[in-house]
Amino acid sequence: MAQLLLFNKPYGVLSQFRQDSSGMPTLANYLSRPGFYPAGRLDKDSEGLLLLTDDGALQVRISQPQQKMPKTYWVQVEGTPEDPALDQLRKGVELKDGRTRPAKVRQIDCPLPPRDPPIRQRKYITDSWLELTITEGKNRQVRRMTASVGLPTLRLFRWQIGPWRIDNLAPGESKLIQVHLPQ
Repeated sequence: MAQLLLFNKPYGVLSQFRQDSSGMPTLANYLSRPGFYPAGRLDKDSEGLLLLTDDGALQVRISQPQQKMPKTYWVQVEGTPEDPALDQLRKGVELKDGRTRPAKVRQIDCPLPPRDPPIRQRKYITDSWLELTITEGKNRQVRRMTASVGLPTLRLFRWQIGPWRIDNLAPGESKLIQVHLPQ
């Protein structure tokens, strides 16, 4: 039986245990579980669900793009999404490193409290929230996808990976669960 640690990664935290020269906080500032390794990453500007496991097979199953494990994000974007932009995301968009797989996307009400530090606000430009589900994990993919359709990402929060959700974990909190892997 594998163990899985669900962690709500705060904004500004690096998805690694090793300290780097920047002095940014890392997972080591929040977690002390020897033998656990991240199954995927979130960049320092992104928040939300990060999964860590002590099982290599589970780590591969979660993080490898070939597994097509869905990942759901709540994305605050600059501007108001129009149907053509949402349709482009649903069909897949062309990025410098290739075309993305189709995404599930819908507009949602603001699901999160304000972030500390706050995101930038522009006096005459509105912002909106999207729920976006993808089945791959190119570098900074969601940010690049929304920018390519004219909706730059202001805030990115990962809500769900496969069957695992952040639920009520506060930023910096974690929860350990047992996972049965099929043979």
